[in-house]
Amino acid sequence: MLIFNHETLGQRVLFGSGKAAENLAAEVARLGAKRVMVIASEFEAPIARKVAAGIDVALDYDDVAPHVPIEKAEKARAAAQEHGIDLLVCVGGGSTTGLAKAIAMTTGLPIVAVPTTYAGSEATNVWGLTEAARKTTGTDNKVLPATVVYDAELTLSLPAELSVASGLNALAHCVDSMWGPRADPINQALAAEGIRALNAGLPAVKLDPQGLPGREQALYGAYLAAVSFASAGSGMHHKICHVLGGSWNMPHAQTHATVLPYVLAFNAPEAPDAAARIATAFGSDDAVQGLNNLRTVLDAPRALKDYGFTEDNIPEAVELILPVIPDSNPRKPTAENLADLLRAATAGATPGL
Repeated sequence: MLIFNHETLGQRVLFGSGKAAENLAAEVARLGAKRVMVIASEFEAPIARKVAAGIDVALDYDDVAPHVPIEKAEKARAAAQEHGIDLLVCVGGGSTTGLAKAIAMTTGLPIVAVPTTYAGSEATNVWGLTEAARKTTGTDNKVLPATVVYDAELTLSLPAELSVASGLNALAHCVDSMWGPRADPINQALAAEGIRALNAGLPAVKLDPQGLPGREQALYGAYLAAVSFASAGSGMHHKICHVLGGSWNMPHAQTHATVLPYVLAFNAPEAPDAAARIATAFGSDDAVQGLNNLRTVLDAPRALKDYGFTEDNIPEAVELILPVIPDSNPRKPTAENLADLLRAATAGATPGL
């Protein structure tokens, strides 16, 4: 018997290359906003100015940092209140969207997200804050952006190397959605299509970084990945990466891209149905081999040691990660097998061999 509970989050999505400014202006008018705060990092500020050219901006804000440090969140909340903001527009990647969410969590302000990466945070109700080197995450429908404006032209600012890491971060959303705590057949169907689209799009981005067809497929796949992940919930992979990112200040996308194949190799033997879906989406006979093949084509990030994590950090990481891995994980994690996983990921050994 097929029995499951599925929740779909309500959100408006506007997708079109070259249409970001037009779509944003239409959304601001539809929402009736008068005092708009545009959040973009210093790097993304020129893109944000072009995207927001058709709206009146009350406050441009660029104090953005990875993993949303609590002090940055509090400063941004105060700025929004001081300027009487009634709408948040975030232009950028996961850090920028994360800061907008931190403001919305305490103010209830609506968000229009304009992504420039494949992070996927814009399509979830998941928030994250870092305090004293510990990252805390949770869910709250107040932080779900009301509207997402997707424009593949905006991702042209993302170099091919970062596009690969960001796209594999999206792929990690798909894989975790196969066995997250609220995984169901709808999540799995969306995740499988997300894997297919990313598997097609990312090599095209690598081959032709300025071409739009590959970036459109990658952006489409990243959205499906985020939607499935928002419904299925955070699984083993994301629990590992949140601890590594928050505790050792590791780069978000590269950490996800590095850890993903080791988690897939860890869980796949105990989740044959999910592994078969993943393999089919890759066009492969084996899920891990399909991912390894893609990572080879992309010359993907390979080792945590390349980002400052060492074997000496493993015991503390195991202690922090083990209690937060969901009971739904297909294979029971132990201190020993989790340490083995992190040791392999630190060294960069090819998983599955």
